[in-house]
Amino acid sequence: MMKQIFKVGLLVTLNFLLLTSLHSQTKQIQFLSGTDAAHTVQWDFFCTAGRNSGEWKKIQVPSCWEQQGFGNYNYGRDYKTNGKNFRFYDEKGMYKYQFKVPAAWKGKNIHLVFDGSMTDTEVKINGKSAGEIHKGAFYRFKYDISSLLNYDKPNTLEVTVSKMSSDASVNNAERLADYWVFGGIFRPVFLEATPKQYIDYVGIDAKHGGSFAMKVSAKGLTQNATIVTTITDANKKVVATVKTPLAKTADHVIVNSTVANSQSWTSETPNLYTATVVLQDAAGKKLYELSEKFGFRTIEVRRGQGIYINGTQVKFKGVNRHCFWPETARSLSKEQELADVLLLKEMNMNAVRCSHYPPDNYFLQLCDSLGIYVIDELAGWQKAYSTQAGAPLVKEMVLRDLNHPSIVFWSNGNEGGHNKELVDDYAQYDFSNRTVIHAHHRPGNAINGIDCNHYEDYYSTEKILNDSLIYMPTEMLHAQDDGGGGAAMEDFWNLHWRSQRSGGVFIWALVDEAVVRTDLNNVLDANGLNANDGILGPHREKEGSYYALREIFSPIQLKLPAQLPSTFNGSIELDNRFHFTNTKQCTFYWALVDFSKPFDRFDGYIVKQKGTITAPDIAATKQGTLQLQLPADYKNYDALIIVARDPYGKEIYKWTSEIKTKQLQLNGFVTVKNDEATVKETDTVYSITGGDVTIVLDKKSGNLVTTKNSSNDYVLSFNNGPVLVKGTASVVSSKTYKEGNNAVVEFMYSGDLHFVKWKMNASGWTTMEYEYAVTGDAPFTGISFNYPENYVISSRWLGKGPVRQWKNRMAGTPVNVWQNLYNNTHTGYSPVVYPEFKGYYGDVTWMELNTVEGKLYIASPDNGLFVRLFDFYALSAAAKPHPEIPVGNISFLDCIPPIGTKLATGLTTNTRVYGPMSELNHVSGSKKRTLYFYFGLPKTTDSKENYSRPAVDNVF
Repeated sequence: MMKQIFKVGLLVTLNFLLLTSLHSQTKQIQFLSGTDAAHTVQWDFFCTAGRNSGEWKKIQVPSCWEQQGFGNYNYGRDYKTNGKNFRFYDEKGMYKYQFKVPAAWKGKNIHLVFDGSMTDTEVKINGKSAGEIHKGAFYRFKYDISSLLNYDKPNTLEVTVSKMSSDASVNNAERLADYWVFGGIFRPVFLEATPKQYIDYVGIDAKHGGSFAMKVSAKGLTQNATIVTTITDANKKVVATVKTPLAKTADHVIVNSTVANSQSWTSETPNLYTATVVLQDAAGKKLYELSEKFGFRTIEVRRGQGIYINGTQVKFKGVNRHCFWPETARSLSKEQELADVLLLKEMNMNAVRCSHYPPDNYFLQLCDSLGIYVIDELAGWQKAYSTQAGAPLVKEMVLRDLNHPSIVFWSNGNEGGHNKELVDDYAQYDFSNRTVIHAHHRPGNAINGIDCNHYEDYYSTEKILNDSLIYMPTEMLHAQDDGGGGAAMEDFWNLHWRSQRSGGVFIWALVDEAVVRTDLNNVLDANGLNANDGILGPHREKEGSYYALREIFSPIQLKLPAQLPSTFNGSIELDNRFHFTNTKQCTFYWALVDFSKPFDRFDGYIVKQKGTITAPDIAATKQGTLQLQLPADYKNYDALIIVARDPYGKEIYKWTSEIKTKQLQLNGFVTVKNDEATVKETDTVYSITGGDVTIVLDKKSGNLVTTKNSSNDYVLSFNNGPVLVKGTASVVSSKTYKEGNNAVVEFMYSGDLHFVKWKMNASGWTTMEYEYAVTGDAPFTGISFNYPENYVISSRWLGKGPVRQWKNRMAGTPVNVWQNLYNNTHTGYSPVVYPEFKGYYGDVTWMELNTVEGKLYIASPDNGLFVRLFDFYALSAAAKPHPEIPVGNISFLDCIPPIGTKLATGLTTNTRVYGPMSELNHVSGSKKRTLYFYFGLPKTTDSKENYSRPAVDNVF
């Protein structure tokens, strides 16, 4: 037994020694904080002012201290909003934390690393200064604390973080900004232990075609050494090995190699390799080892031509992203970082601008592995760092991020925040020498052949694209409220796609930056109208632009009509807008579906038949044809669905085309009985009755006065229509007559409304036929009725959805059966409920409004019906909302308005500047339409009620 114990003990000891030996040759990491916002560590904390100040308490690290209940909030534009008498809150946070280090670390180089701390950070170990105060919030910085540590007892870390910097230029660059400004150690803190002889960092320049160069920076060498580099692919197969001598007097060496048949990195093919770099002494003993992921790719800026990746012109489909989550502010979890990258991919974007500071390193790793091009940006919103303050921050940013293949450009600040003296600094540390750009909004800031001018309209964009420089707007179509973003983007993107000198586009911005205010009962606060300018809500709720961009940016574009023609032969035009992928690498599927019916208990559709489509051989950026082989009975189904998936199986987009006409889809819903309907006439009104339903029409105005369903307890307050939303109308005559057993009342008008014909069937279904003529430019045309908004519970419809549409934002809203609960959401403002209930909904076949007075059913056999639900703010303004809203509460329209953009308090209401789709509707001639109404709930069953109704219901 003792021998067995001895053997086990010896094995454990040998394993420990082996692991210790292995660890001694690599960088060892010990986290003092948590690893992210979801995995924190509690430290002692003292806040000098504001909430919970003046005494030592506990705080989670990493975090922004405002979100932990300390200090006070400031929005970066408070200095502008409140004028010269304003001062930012300037509390300090003092942190304490005790930690131990392994005794085996004695004799090593030990660095204390901060990944991000806002803003000035003073560090002490065991009461002694670790080094100079660091100034700058968003950058990794470190201190050599080897000589300050205890190896036989606990150590005390003390950190004092000043929210405002003592350097005015740091405040100018980081805190005078259009975003929330916070305080605290908001990214992880950890220890790094390395042997005395080690590799400080490597800089990799791996080109498309397989050439590999790497700068290896070594420290502490006491002898001549050798660098052994082993390159492995994603399957861990060794594809190259090279040995490079390194003299002890040299601070770096360049390693060169070539990888045959290398797989290049692009956003479509994010192939990653690993370089394992070993430092050996003269005898071949391993001194140190590190591994670095990289990708083979070549970035070229060809002046006057475009941006080329691996020899192919690429156009970025991008967005600006803040590191932000409502509960934790600038501190994020790995799950949240991943969610953002996946959302970019869902929207078929291929690029992101990290505004207005470098992101968490993990976000960049995700962009590397999932395929997103990145603009990595030095902070500087409208003002720049001084050269003295900015130079070390450029170094810190580049040395942390230099080997990420996803990074295509360095951005030397935003808009006015460019210090041109720093431009040359990037190449000092970036071995691959990426291009530096200036993301700007003032002419004259173009650099290195790229103009990034912000917020140009469609026609000025067209002019710039015809000039000599590459045009790549790093901000455009400001997505404040419900404007910008996906609205007008179809025109803009087609313009950029067709233009030789386009570098692509970056929308402002990804998310509404509304913070959970821990001082105000945890309400969401976007600082009024300042920070609600996202495609997504603060918790990544999907706003209307998300859906539009997903279709607009789809790399597979199908010319599939909304209504499949009766002569359809299975051929569909396809535009391959991938940059590198042939469509034969994708997979395509078809499905024949039947939509849910009005009285079904589910939404969406049922797949009745499905199959695969042979993927056509269409090269990237070329056009061709997708050929379907549908079964002979395909016309028996409601709609055709086509799905495209990329080479990795991710859905690119799903298209819908209705097969049956709307009249056929209404069969079985809009019913007809052969019994007789009746009409009664008095001096003032007509009353038409069919089955359980009676409607009353005013003889003078021609308007609906009231309705009654004898099977319902309540009267629907749907009335006061039809009223033209544009134009004039006056009744000149009316008459009653019969069409078979149907009772008819017809009104003739002077003005723009020609006639309205009400027809009642014995089933209770009411038909309203009308004709009008309006000429000129109009935001909308059609008719309206009144109905109290506060009576509505929900809507369910067969038509475009799930979100509302605008004339210049129709994309991404396929026809289906959707359902939405009433809400009063003002896009971008709290409370956040999406999709918005109120708005314009297109291509409606039928709609059910569920109200406290019962149900109202609306249907039309005609194509192109828009239903407008109630008044809403799309872009709020001091005077009135934009766009203009029709009269009445519920409208039946033949065209709807485009939407403009909003930037803070400034509205662009002249939408025509955003391109052809953003012009008002050019209308002429007459328009006829038929609507069907059922007021109440039709009888759908002969079963008896299994309860007893009260004789009198006095609830209302």
